[in-house]
Amino acid sequence: MWQAGDLMVDVRLPEEYAAGHIAGAVNIPIRDLPVRQSELPGGQIITVCSTGNRSRRAATTLAALGRTSCSLRGGTKAWAAAGHPVVAGPEPGERRRRPFWRRLTG
Repeated sequence: MWQAGDLMVDVRLPEEYAAGHIAGAVNIPIRDLPVRQSELPGGQIITVCSTGNRSRRAATTLAALGRTSCSLRGGTKAWAAAGHPVVAGPEPGERRRRPFWRRLTG
């Protein structure tokens, strides 16, 4: 159950997050969670991805690291299908990254 003070962490890649995410969710890709989990405040962490597969793995990873966590069943697809809002754009403060090959071609 989502309660005030819980933190929602979107574990998808930044490009996926920017295409549409739950308002207020922070973006930490699943591959970065073990290193960056110490940046997260105490309390319950709700992990989310597009369908729930990666977020279940992320919640398991966080639990193994001693954090209280759960996964949003069905991910952002289920969230949007239930009529809840999804917003687009990068995480605040995140600079847009250009693909490596674009930097080579100008």
